[in-house]
Amino acid sequence: MKVRRIQPARFGLFFIAAFWLLVVVPLSAMAAPYAAYVIDARTGKVIHSRNADTRLHPASLTKMMTLYIAFEAIERGQISLDSKVTISKNAASEPPSKLGLRPGQKIALRYLIRAAAVKSANDAATAIGEAIEGSEAKFARRMNRTAKALGMTRTTFKNAHGLTEAGHLSTAHDMTIMGRHLLYDYPEYYNLFSRITADAGMRKVSHTNRRFLASYKGADGIKTGYTRAAGFNLTASAERGSERIIVTVFGGQTTASRNAKVAELMDMGFRRAPSRAPLRKPNAPVYADVENTPSVAPGSTVGGAGKTIRLVGAVKTSKRPQIRPVQEQVVVVATAEQPNATSTILDADITAALREAVETPAPDVPVTLASATPTVRPAIRPKTSAPVRAQTKAVEQEIVTRVSTSGGRHWGVNVGRYPSRFAAEKVLLKTALTEMATLDGSLRKVVRRPQGFDANFLGMTREGADQACRRLAARNVSCFMIGPE
Repeated sequence: MKVRRIQPARFGLFFIAAFWLLVVVPLSAMAAPYAAYVIDARTGKVIHSRNADTRLHPASLTKMMTLYIAFEAIERGQISLDSKVTISKNAASEPPSKLGLRPGQKIALRYLIRAAAVKSANDAATAIGEAIEGSEAKFARRMNRTAKALGMTRTTFKNAHGLTEAGHLSTAHDMTIMGRHLLYDYPEYYNLFSRITADAGMRKVSHTNRRFLASYKGADGIKTGYTRAAGFNLTASAERGSERIIVTVFGGQTTASRNAKVAELMDMGFRRAPSRAPLRKPNAPVYADVENTPSVAPGSTVGGAGKTIRLVGAVKTSKRPQIRPVQEQVVVVATAEQPNATSTILDADITAALREAVETPAPDVPVTLASATPTVRPAIRPKTSAPVRAQTKAVEQEIVTRVSTSGGRHWGVNVGRYPSRFAAEKVLLKTALTEMATLDGSLRKVVRRPQGFDANFLGMTREGADQACRRLAARNVSCFMIGPE
């Protein structure tokens, strides 16, 4: 039998072909699945969808939820931007991308938020979750409750940063919902996602999405994500004129190809979206299980401050300040039998005694006042020529001038200028609810200016206005005092 020898050159070609079949082809077959979703942000109407409900690895798109909960906690007073967060070993040990936090280090929450939003720092994201909930596991449970309340029905979170973990999955549809809520629920923080660079306390960081932000007209966010299992992900938003489009892409092969695909889908969105459309903002999340949802377990602390916090979700009653009940007061009508009886006057600043005698005898009648609205006093009956009593002295007429009850309340504070009356009124109400102690009793007033609508609180003392401005400044709310004109 004749044995045929394989030539070395042919053997080399055979080896390369085998390597391709065994290694390269399986790797390409394992490439992250592709999914895309495009909506008109104003109405939420779907413009394009492909594999949008397929559960995939979201990677750092996860941090959109981490930041949403951080903004929510700040708004509810659970934590502030200036709260000092103590970094745990767990947070400091997270793999890149990271800010470089050290165990035991204390850093303001505002810097952690910037690092998570701009640089997509995993250590900062974990530190945010631990600061708000006490541990990353508890924070993940809160993430899932919030996702359910937002309508993200096919999302399950296991961590705050998005690194690959079994069961940590979402969809292009759900992440688009998340991006839309960030845009409309917390517009005061949304500018974070368009910053090319930001001061993260320890150092300046650059945006992971800076290439798309710089290359696509109108782009202003939102978040990138990458892991080997997820591929190159991006939820992006862009505005042109009155139109705004949100696009989510999962499973990009490279940063460049992903950005090109998102730009293509954005162009499609702007072509298909109507020039004018009513703005229908998404509904705020409603937490059905609030009563059994403590945000921090007893004994846990926020940034080492030793503060126990409870999550308060959807309220059952309105937070609008209630009108103070009018204290019932009794007016005693003087009679002939009581010539020196006095009446209690509504205004506490005026205490004039009534010494008029009434000719017709009658028992003392208590009169209960239902409201503080002044009533017309009955006309004084003219005196007859006949003396009423020998002992009754003539009562001299005296003119009583009403004393001002303003207490010098000619001051106020301004909390910003806004493009619409609705926006200004919304800020006034939100500010009044967060600072009821100092703003209680003041008048909320929107003043139209050529440049916009001023949101003012009026009817305050100088000391009250100064205290309100200092407290609002501590909450990172712009404020200046308004003096008497």
